[in-house]
Amino acid sequence: MPRVTGLAHITLSVRDRDASIEFYRSVLGFKEYKTRDGKQWLLTECRHPCGVVLGFIQHKDQFKATFDHRRTGMDHVAFQVGSLGELDYWEDRLTELDIDHSPIVHSDNGSMIQFSDPDGIQLELFCPAELGSDVA
Repeated sequence: MPRVTGLAHITLSVRDRDASIEFYRSVLGFKEYKTRDGKQWLLTECRHPCGVVLGFIQHKDQFKATFDHRRTGMDHVAFQVGSLGELDYWEDRLTELDIDHSPIVHSDNGSMIQFSDPDGIQLELFCPAELGSDVA
């Protein structure tokens, strides 16, 4: 069987491409690197220093509805952090930026914070249990 060697990118359909780019830039540190607009859509790809690439596509005939994870398709996007200490930092940062978010939730799999982008797409900052096990 041919191999898949990694995740190339994720493209999110958004109501306002520029507002989404600003959110992901100012909150999570993504940087715009490629824009390709067509007759029916506006598309910009942004890259995070960790290598993750997110595309933001605004369809000109979109329905202006916000994201609903209960519909078939994507449920949420989770970004991994390196330690429970970093997750604490993120909780403080989201609070400072006045972004509504969950408290840190701990489980057998790891710890996480949930919040949403301007389109209601559920985002998660996640520390796997094996990374957080060295922090009390």
